[in-house]
Amino acid sequence: MKNLRLMLVAVLLTVAMLPASALADQTSADLDDLFNRLKRSTNALEAAAIEGFIWKVWVHRGVAEVDQNMAHGIVAMAGGDFKGSLSYFDRVVRRDPDFAEGWNKRATVYFLMGNFDASVADIGKTLALEPRHFGALSGMGLIYDSIGNPAAAVKVWEKALEINPHMATIRRRIEEIRTETMGKPI
Repeated sequence: MKNLRLMLVAVLLTVAMLPASALADQTSADLDDLFNRLKRSTNALEAAAIEGFIWKVWVHRGVAEVDQNMAHGIVAMAGGDFKGSLSYFDRVVRRDPDFAEGWNKRATVYFLMGNFDASVADIGKTLALEPRHFGALSGMGLIYDSIGNPAAAVKVWEKALEINPHMATIRRRIEEIRTETMGKPI
């Protein structure tokens, strides 16, 4: 337990010491190290902390207007105001089309609204900008699973797990699909 605490403190200190400019979207040089550490981590708490730092980097662009619209969109989405959050995320992607998390957040809202085609299109933009975006891959898998294409869901989720092997819910769903389809091609 003591070693776990020390590892967690080390991870927290590492990210806390990053300059503010380093916490700036999918282009941050710090992401390579964070992804390597995430993949190597054998401790669930450490992995969760590293994943949190990756999300923290992804969600902040370092451009006031973009970051404000992101924050408002996230609050609106969390409150169930999908139309309002969509408006904020539309502003983000119009203002900054090279910001992967803007596309990902808008894809999430489209998914929640049941507009899978628009969600898939935005996931494509997200992955073009940040191919390691395990959240976007997870969302794509949810869409495939929702429309009754378990083979495609498993394929994309396995890709997500290569990047972030600590997504237990996805791992369980893959196992469920394999059990449900045992003896049948998926």
